[in-house]
Amino acid sequence: MNHHTPGDGSEDDLFARFEAELADSADIVDLGKARAERRTTTAVDDDHVDRDDEPPVYVDQLAAGPLPVPPVGTRRPILPAWLLSRAELKTQLAYTAGQIGHTAAYHAVRSPLYAARLAGRAPRGTARALTFLGRWTSDAEGQPLRAAAARREDAELYLKLTRQRDNRVRLRSLIALLGSVFGLTAVVVVWVLTSTVTLLALASAVVLALGVAGAPADEPLIGRAVVKAKAPKLTSDMVVRALESLGIGGITSAKSKGSGITFPAPIMRDGPGWRADVELPHGVEVADVMGKRGQLASGLRRPLGTVWPEQAPGEHPGRMVLWVGDQDMATAKQPAWPLSKKGTVDLFDPVAFATDQRGAWVTVTLMFVSGVIGAVPRMGKTFLLRLLMLIAALDPRAELHTYDLKGTGDLDPVGEKVSHRHRAGDDDEDIEYALADMRELRAELRRRAKVIRSLPRDICPESKVTSKLADNKSLRLHPVVIGVDECQVWFEHPKYGAEFEEIGTDLVKRGPALGMTFLAATQRPDAKSLPTGISANAILRLCLKVMGQTENDMVLGTSSYKHGVRATTFTRSDRGIAYYIGGEGADAQIIRSVFVDAPAAETIAQRGREAREQTGMLTGHAAGGTDTAPATAPAYDLLADVLAVIGPDEPKLWSETVVARLAELRPDAYGPWGALEGRAKADQIATALKPYGITTGQVWGNTEGGKGANRRGVERADILKAVTERDKNRDAG
Repeated sequence: MNHHTPGDGSEDDLFARFEAELADSADIVDLGKARAERRTTTAVDDDHVDRDDEPPVYVDQLAAGPLPVPPVGTRRPILPAWLLSRAELKTQLAYTAGQIGHTAAYHAVRSPLYAARLAGRAPRGTARALTFLGRWTSDAEGQPLRAAAARREDAELYLKLTRQRDNRVRLRSLIALLGSVFGLTAVVVVWVLTSTVTLLALASAVVLALGVAGAPADEPLIGRAVVKAKAPKLTSDMVVRALESLGIGGITSAKSKGSGITFPAPIMRDGPGWRADVELPHGVEVADVMGKRGQLASGLRRPLGTVWPEQAPGEHPGRMVLWVGDQDMATAKQPAWPLSKKGTVDLFDPVAFATDQRGAWVTVTLMFVSGVIGAVPRMGKTFLLRLLMLIAALDPRAELHTYDLKGTGDLDPVGEKVSHRHRAGDDDEDIEYALADMRELRAELRRRAKVIRSLPRDICPESKVTSKLADNKSLRLHPVVIGVDECQVWFEHPKYGAEFEEIGTDLVKRGPALGMTFLAATQRPDAKSLPTGISANAILRLCLKVMGQTENDMVLGTSSYKHGVRATTFTRSDRGIAYYIGGEGADAQIIRSVFVDAPAAETIAQRGREAREQTGMLTGHAAGGTDTAPATAPAYDLLADVLAVIGPDEPKLWSETVVARLAELRPDAYGPWGALEGRAKADQIATALKPYGITTGQVWGNTEGGKGANRRGVERADILKAVTERDKNRDAG
């Protein structure tokens, strides 16, 4: 063995020197520490303070300190809603009593037929009874056992069964004999001692009993009084299968990993139907399902009118409540309207006017809102408007203005008995009457604004009309409700359309806070028939069936169709069914309005009239006043009057100067214009000239102090051109 000493250049000496150099140049790496440093936050904050010395922070670890309080889940009611609500309990009890009563009456009417059927089956029942008695007495049920023992030649078993049969026959023969003797005796006694009526009753009972005994197994005696709808129980498998058939990308992709559809609560009965709370896969919104309601109904194999998906209130957009009714919403029996027979209302409080899919009442508050109603013809639009006006009629303080521009008299039950102003038709005199009334209402709007502004803060803290202020007759802040059917006739009028639009927009924007409600209904909900200024500011929206996306969004609001709120899915049989936005709930909901025909409407309106007579609030048209237009609508020629106040030497004139001169020329016609202040005068003359194709522009002039200024004004040449064109057309006609 070779021995080497250190420093002699051997291999060991080389390793020793290499280890010494490593120890001097670097430290040994601690792998555990290095991994910890990689998990530690190494970022430097805004003050350039290094945080590498902080402990590692894991994304999903539980924070130090006290345990977080778990969020409170949705607590389901201990008792069902129908048991807590007196109205719903009454409805349920009435339904149950009605079912029982109907069943009893159905069978009572058919009782003679049932008796005849039983009497016809009595001979067969008698034969069956005698056959059974004979077989029982002779122990016929044991015959197969005895025959089997004889075939096997089992003598012991056969003798045993025979002795048992003999004993049974002797005992049963004795019982049959005694029963016959006592039975015959009982018959003789009853025959002698009882009345004919009793004998007939007993004989009938015996015949009926024999008829029951002789009934064929495949032929029931009576039929069902109530045929139940074929609505099987809703199950999770049905829901999942139907949702997966919709072709929604998020559901389809989640299907490969499981269904991705969960149910946070059991499927249960909810009113006359089934409720399923459904958690849709990540990224899928309830709106995606609502837009495919028809396909969903097909997947569930249920009628379209029974399937209603909706967003779960207060939950994320992927939580859906699917309600599947036992019966189509359009044909289900609706509970009686509480106001159909008695009662008045306070328009500042919610009032029931429709039911939802489950048959529960839905309310509306007519104060503090304006509303639009849209639908294709024959879907219940006018009836719904009349219903809302009937509700207004039941508040004796309310002043109604009703206009039936279709001219069929559908609003006459309200207008003739209650309305302060009312017209049916679209003739020139009807339009002028309505325009004068709208001008009067605009003046009333301004008066109310001044009254509200003048009231002390403790009396009117929120700067709006309240029920208490409406009760104060001296303030004249009573509710005013304007209902216009086929409003497009106003807004598309070639001469006054622009002014109708201006006044209507003003009423919709400022009226609700001042106790004035404007309700417009149209069968053509487009930008021309329903001006944007009105549709965009109306809070109350009711949309029955419409044909397209544009009409849908015009009534229900922009992007409603995109979000699954589609009145286009209603069928022609869904009369009175609508999407409702702006009620007590924030989301769109399906309602079915109360149906009130013309005779019933007259009865309800008469109740409103009597309430007004008692309080002295019956005014205007309903009170028998002269049915003429107010003084603000005299006959005049606006263009001729403008030419009269603009001299030949004045090619251009400020609008406010023109209005001031018009008010001086005809105070009865233009006096209210002259009372306007500032820019309002220029706006008024611009609106009045717009139907003639005349627009106002900037005009240079001098103020009273002699200083030049640029303001809106009228050019005399434009007026002359319009007059010439009008006269030419008139002569040609």
